[in-house]
Amino acid sequence: MKNAKMPTSDSYQDYLIEALKDKRHAAAYLTAHLEDDEPEAGLLELGLSNVFEALGEPNMSADEAKLHLEKLDGLLSQNGMATIYALANWLKVLGLKLTVAVDAGDKLEQQSSVAELAEVGNV
Repeated sequence: MKNAKMPTSDSYQDYLIEALKDKRHAAAYLTAHLEDDEPEAGLLELGLSNVFEALGEPNMSADEAKLHLEKLDGLLSQNGMATIYALANWLKVLGLKLTVAVDAGDKLEQQSSVAELAEVGNV
């Protein structure tokens, strides 16, 4: 057994990036970050960076990727209403969109099957 090798495993980060290449998974991942009741500083930015690594980087030149990440830094440092529109446009480049939906816990809307109310950034 001297020559036996331990099986290698992929890192969680590698697994995560591979999973985020599925846009539905990426959307659910970001939704979870946005709906966190006790958000931790920096986690949304990390989540957006992970989605970018999965969906954006492979489809952009190095210069385009650098500019897109710089836009993320800029928009996350903004205050006010323009931030949400900037985020919507940033996500649109990755093939994602922001959506407003009825909270599943809203007792008035539990009977309704229509959850999607508005979409941001799809003009």
